[in-house]
Amino acid sequence: MLVQVFSRFFIKKKKNNLILNLGSTKNYKNKNLYVGATCGRYAGRISNSKFKIKKNVYYLNKNENKNILHGGKKGFDRFIWEKKSHSKKKIVYQLFSKHLDQGFPGNLNVMCTYELRNKNLIIKYNYSSDKYTHVNLTNHCYWNFNLIKKKNIFNHDLKINSTQYLEVDQTLIPTGKIKKTNKTVNDFKNFFNLGKKINLIKKKKIKKISNTINQSGFDLTYVVKKNPRNYVASLRNNNNDIKIDIFSDLPGVQLYTSQGLRYKKKLYPYQGICLETQFFPDAPNNKNFPTTLIIPNKNYTCFTRFKIN
Repeated sequence: MLVQVFSRFFIKKKKNNLILNLGSTKNYKNKNLYVGATCGRYAGRISNSKFKIKKNVYYLNKNENKNILHGGKKGFDRFIWEKKSHSKKKIVYQLFSKHLDQGFPGNLNVMCTYELRNKNLIIKYNYSSDKYTHVNLTNHCYWNFNLIKKKNIFNHDLKINSTQYLEVDQTLIPTGKIKKTNKTVNDFKNFFNLGKKINLIKKKKIKKISNTINQSGFDLTYVVKKNPRNYVASLRNNNNDIKIDIFSDLPGVQLYTSQGLRYKKKLYPYQGICLETQFFPDAPNNKNFPTTLIIPNKNYTCFTRFKIN
């Protein structure tokens, strides 16, 4: 029995970890900004910590002012997962979340599989519930491809297969409007340097800064452009030849540049970048978003694949 986190990802020839971690497993027992964690039952934010299914209103365990973030005060990052199987290239974890856990309806069973195939890491979720409920799962790893000192991600370039993003209010809850990235600071349809983008925001060199980002970095949901390969994004480092391509069957990806990251003397702002493949935040309260409602006793799956180049 253990807390399930994605804490190490090595390129064999480089022998360096490409993601941030907290070191000792004891550190994961404390609040740690979801480093490497599976976020659930609902990744992202739900407005006013409630939603309605048919005639029933469910009140959730709020943990970000009046809203709920990443599943509540005791989301899946705080749970003990059971290791079901383990081989050289594959490991499977299981979690059972009881009815009304953090306010969410239904007894929910989740399987999380990590599998290596050639130069690919695949994360797959299988889940089902005995009641109608909302589910949105993602992995919250922080990438950093610097091989010696992981100072920051300013020398990384990012490309996202998207021309649209979700407008949000001051509390980062989607307004329901989907905006175009073209001619805005949010445009990553071609590779662009993260350091330059963040400096544009911080120095206010752009004429109008959208309220979809704060004044120091990105925390923004992109609408993934549908394509046969399920291609989502690519991240590369300017100082070496390390690059990953990301693929997923989920409709969105959350870009977070870790401006709020801080853990003791181990982690600090801008040290990593999160690219969280997921459904849209607050989908339970927005009928125009892809639904996260699951039907009782039906099996659901989603995947994310990381290809190393």
